[in-house]
Amino acid sequence: MTEKVKHVLGISGGKDSAALAVYMRDNYPELDIDYFFTDTGKELPEVYSFLSKLEGYLGKPILRINPDRDFDFWLMQHNNFLPSAQARWCTICMKLKPFEAWVGKFLNDGYTVYSYVAIRSDEEYREGYQSRHENLKVKMPFRENGIDKKGVIDILEYSGLGLPDYYKWRSRSGCTFCFFQRKIEWVRLMEKHPDAFEEAKSYEKKATASGSPFTWSEHESLEDLSKPERVAQIKQDYERRLERLKKQRMANPLRPDNEEIDIDDLYGKSKVCLACHK
Repeated sequence: MTEKVKHVLGISGGKDSAALAVYMRDNYPELDIDYFFTDTGKELPEVYSFLSKLEGYLGKPILRINPDRDFDFWLMQHNNFLPSAQARWCTICMKLKPFEAWVGKFLNDGYTVYSYVAIRSDEEYREGYQSRHENLKVKMPFRENGIDKKGVIDILEYSGLGLPDYYKWRSRSGCTFCFFQRKIEWVRLMEKHPDAFEEAKSYEKKATASGSPFTWSEHESLEDLSKPERVAQIKQDYERRLERLKKQRMANPLRPDNEEIDIDDLYGKSKVCLACHK
C-alpha cells in the first residue's frame, strides 16, 4: 500500500519562512507543499501585502488556518490579561493549537506529515516545534544545508520578492503590538501606524483595569513611552547604539560598506516566538 504523505510549511510573514518557501519551491518542485499562515487578525498591513506577493511567486494560495477566533476573542477568554514573554497564551491559542488541530486531521487519517521549519544554520541555539506524534516529522532545510541569514536575504533578493516592507523599521513580523518589540520599534509603530498604536494602548488600559500584571513594553506603559520627552530619549539611545556599532565593526571585504544594520545587531539577539517571527 502506498504511504500517504503530506508536506506542510508555515509562513509567519517574516523573511526566514518566506525564503524557505521560495527555496523549497525552487529546489524541490516535485513536493506538493501546503503553505499555511495562522492569522491573529492583528498583523501589520505590510505582512498581508507581502503574503500576496509570495502567493504569486509560489503559484498557489497560502492557506489561512485560524480564520474565526482572533486576538480579541482570546483576550476576552483570558479576562483581558495581556500576553507576555512569561505567559505566551497568544502563541499557544492562535498559532500552535490551530496548527495542531489542522495537521491532526491528516495524522488521524494515517498520513505521515513533514513540517518544514525555517531555522537557519547560524541559529544553533534555537529549536523548532517539537513533534509529539511519531508521524509528524520536523525538517530544517536551512540548518541541514548551511543557509544562514545572508543566504536567506540572498534567496529573497534573487527571487525578486525582496524583504517585507516592515523590515525598514522593525526587525520581525507578528502582531502589531507584539511584546517582543524593542522600545524603538514601539516608537516607530506609533509613527508608522498610529491607529494600531492607539489600539494597543487601549488594550493595555483595559488590561490594567482588569488587574493584568503586564504592560506591552517591559516596565513601561505605552502611555508613558509615547510622551515626547520619552520618545526623544529612546531615539537618542538608538542613535548612540548605531554610531557605537558602526565604529566597532571591523573592515570585512565580504561585507558591503552600505550593508544595513538591523535592530537585532544593535540590541543583541532576544527571545522570539518562532511561530510568529520566522
